[in-house]
Amino acid sequence: MDRNSAIGIFLMAALLLLYLQFAPKPKPEPAPQPAKTAAAAPGTTPAAPDSAALARQLGSFAGAAQGTAQTTQLQNENLTVTFSSKGGRVEAVRLNKYKTFRGQPLDLLDAQSAQLDTRFRTTDGRQIKLSDLYFRPEPQGSNALRFVADVAGGQIEQLYTLPANSFELSYNLRFNGLNNALAQEPLTFTFLDRVRQTEKMAKQNRNHTTINHYLVSGDHTALAEASENPEEIKVAEPLKWAAHKHDFFVAGIIADKEFSTGQFNSTVDLNDTTFIKTLTSTLTIPAADVQQGNAKYRFYFGPNAFNILKEVTPGFDRNVYLGWGLFRWVNQFVILPVFHILEKFVSSYGIIIALLVVLIKLVTWPLTYKTYESQARMKVLKPELDAIKEKYPDDAMKQQQEQMKLYQTMGVSPLSGCIPTLLTIPILFAMFQFFPNAIELRQEHFLWANDLSTYDDLIKLPFTVPFLGNHISLFTLLMTISTLAMTYQTNQNNPTAMQGPMKFYSYLMPLIFFFVLNDFAAGLTWYYLVSNLVTLGQQALTRRFVDDTKVRAKLEANKVKNKDKKPSGFSARLADAMKAAQEKEAQARQGGGASRPAADDTDDTDSEPGTGASDISPKRPRKTRRS
Repeated sequence: MDRNSAIGIFLMAALLLLYLQFAPKPKPEPAPQPAKTAAAAPGTTPAAPDSAALARQLGSFAGAAQGTAQTTQLQNENLTVTFSSKGGRVEAVRLNKYKTFRGQPLDLLDAQSAQLDTRFRTTDGRQIKLSDLYFRPEPQGSNALRFVADVAGGQIEQLYTLPANSFELSYNLRFNGLNNALAQEPLTFTFLDRVRQTEKMAKQNRNHTTINHYLVSGDHTALAEASENPEEIKVAEPLKWAAHKHDFFVAGIIADKEFSTGQFNSTVDLNDTTFIKTLTSTLTIPAADVQQGNAKYRFYFGPNAFNILKEVTPGFDRNVYLGWGLFRWVNQFVILPVFHILEKFVSSYGIIIALLVVLIKLVTWPLTYKTYESQARMKVLKPELDAIKEKYPDDAMKQQQEQMKLYQTMGVSPLSGCIPTLLTIPILFAMFQFFPNAIELRQEHFLWANDLSTYDDLIKLPFTVPFLGNHISLFTLLMTISTLAMTYQTNQNNPTAMQGPMKFYSYLMPLIFFFVLNDFAAGLTWYYLVSNLVTLGQQALTRRFVDDTKVRAKLEANKVKNKDKKPSGFSARLADAMKAAQEKEAQARQGGGASRPAADDTDDTDSEPGTGASDISPKRPRKTRRS
């Protein structure tokens, strides 16, 4: 890697680090607080609602507005779903096979944190919510539950079905015999979700929490994940699904047909230690669908796992963030398939990560070999390059021209070492997105790390260090040491490329990454550590095949072959550009010399009498003016 290539990579890495760590964040606005209701005094029973008041509020639907709330459950191997007869709605969802980072049962939703409700308008202008009504639960076998409310001479029916070994809950809403009571305008489904912390690092848990939604047209959009300001998106076209992503888990609803429109909001209150973020989805349901029995939906309550989500509905796997553009493609079609193949044969995810490194290094070894060959050529050319610098110590433009001539003569491309490195960058950044979002690593132990999806804190500090926190990740520390060792070896192999400030920067970058990655997933820093160790081994092995004497002999042969060859292609254009720049600089210097001010009358040159003008060239014969 030459000096220009190193500068380019350093600037790209520096911009990434600035974006990830040091970009200023706007101050959060206070999150809207839910309306407070008067609480009953201790030891007293809340008064029963007045029948006349209910009749005024709900009209012909008031008959179902009195009752006692009961809870009923549907359960399979994956889920325990609790329903309330008040509203006939989902009240709580427990994921049976998962725990929080504290080892407690993982409730994706509960009665205090979440509320699902549907609102509609009657023909006489009243707004009715299903949560205003009490429903009669009617079990339909072991895996289905029907809720019925007799209202306005008809029925509201809700049917839930939970298949075995599934994370999906089927839902069918139907209004029977209520055509004269229901206004012909869309119903409104609302999902309020106050997200609790389930992972070790609250900041990461919050920043990975968002609402994704997918349009019938095939477009996918989402609220900003890491924003601490209120976020809102309004969608005025049909949607297929909406999902609340809780870092490693998802609570979503999918329409068999479509939702008419949608609105999505998120708020953050950093002073709230109970809920890390509040999400709200508002979706409209065509009135004709509930009247004709076509309001059929599926809830998904489960892990944010790519292989599971891709089978739910088109686009639902976008809840797993794998990066954008090329990086997502690398993760989706290369990293994930290989990762899941290794899962079938190896039980330890730490070993799987190490094997993944080895496989990637084997595939990219030809590129690595090309890079090392380029470094060897630059190392052999160092005496000639040093001689050029000594010959033109104060003329950088001339230095570059002579270096380009040397490269052309010797058959060396200054970019040959940079291009292979750039081709491996998509994999590097794909890993950067893969490990923090891979549920496969969640709560997986390896060596001293209790959870590969978050940082390891084996070294705990009694104080807080700016940009570092109160712990040191041992995987990150070892990764930094190995990166410094690799940098030292690279600089020894290629002393020409890294000199002066660039040599300093090459050692500074690993230290910056140490601060940035200290809070990142242990799986990621373990991957980088193994990658560095394998690279050091590759470089040691490659040196056995790249001999400096043979490299010099090849360059001398190129020198003879290219003796009378003119530059072509990129080299020719670069040489022409440098020549034009040099000519422009020379013209500027000449113009500056011609515009020097004339000597004043204190000079010892002759002057024309009475004119005050001096001859700036005393050697030139003085001309006399003739009358």
